[in-house]
Amino acid sequence: MRSRTYGAVIAVGALLASAAACASPSAGDAEREADRGTRTIRPVEGCGETSWTPPTDRSPTRAPARCRPGTPAAQPLPEPQKLTIATGTLSAEYVAPLQVALDKGEFEKEGLDITLKVLPTPDALPLLAKGDIDALWAAPEAAVMNGVRSGFDIRWVAGNFSPDPKSRSGLWVRLKDDESADRVAMAGRKLGTMIGKGSVIAYPMEKALERHGGGLDRIQYQQLGSADVLTALQNGGVDSAWLLDPVWRRVDGEPGYAFLGGQPLGEPLGGMLYGPNLLDDDADAGVALLRAYIRTVNTYFASDYKKDETFVTYLAKLLKADEAILESTPSLRMDWEIRTGTTDRLQSAYRAQGVTEDDPLPERTTVDRSLYEEAVGHRPQGT
Repeated sequence: MRSRTYGAVIAVGALLASAAACASPSAGDAEREADRGTRTIRPVEGCGETSWTPPTDRSPTRAPARCRPGTPAAQPLPEPQKLTIATGTLSAEYVAPLQVALDKGEFEKEGLDITLKVLPTPDALPLLAKGDIDALWAAPEAAVMNGVRSGFDIRWVAGNFSPDPKSRSGLWVRLKDDESADRVAMAGRKLGTMIGKGSVIAYPMEKALERHGGGLDRIQYQQLGSADVLTALQNGGVDSAWLLDPVWRRVDGEPGYAFLGGQPLGEPLGGMLYGPNLLDDDADAGVALLRAYIRTVNTYFASDYKKDETFVTYLAKLLKADEAILESTPSLRMDWEIRTGTTDRLQSAYRAQGVTEDDPLPERTTVDRSLYEEAVGHRPQGT
């Protein structure tokens, strides 16, 4: 029986298909490559060798790319631009760089008038494809891949974060009497999640399940509200659950629970998605938006930002979050870069879940690193 989430993935595909008639025609990949070749990439003061890391480096100890605080410096657009960025929430910590950039005037320095609009990804995708919104702060989920496959010009253009090694946000399980943390039989278990099938968590979850005799096709999914996931795990309604920050703190160290794994270290699984407006129609504004975002990371989130009590207080107020809860989890490792092959690995997991059946999309049709490379002055070899 197909899950509700699989139905949602199909529904998004239908919405994208229905939007095709009114979507602006996008430049083809060849045309975009030719246009990129005409753009001048200059060295950027404050962004040297540490401002870029090889995309193939997936080491969990890789240091995220960084420029000096306050850089790359703003390059105001000739004419102010109004842009809308959709996001599923304004209170989650991974949205903090956007909130801080807006509050500190980093977008304004670039000549950008930014509106952050709360929209679930299924609702935002057709709008992004048609050009009714300019960017989406989300992840390359199965619905996004279906949208790209249908012919829309949507690309993942910048990463967001990877977890701190001390984080235990991820897959938790209730142990049976004869089980231990290193010996858990996951096949047949019921998993509680507020996201369900087709989400980027399929990739790290697949790795954790494989170590314990499970597999994405060998567990049952129970989609729950965000407030119900932990309760269901604690009262036995589900056998396992994907717990986010800071919810996992409630079971960490408690007898009878085990952490099986979370998001890979050093590999962002989400971030900024662009549609035709910023990919084709106004790439200058697309670079300016990423430049402001990158400058915000370098200035306010370069390292362990939670060591600064004043900044944590400020961040809690900005996100409308409980300061004690915000302090209770490690800082995220903000990271604007995208690793090679991430969308390949995600699509493999989506197929294992049974939410996609088509051949995987090549990375050149799902990812565009050229805008953040331009923002930090990195010229890829051969250009």
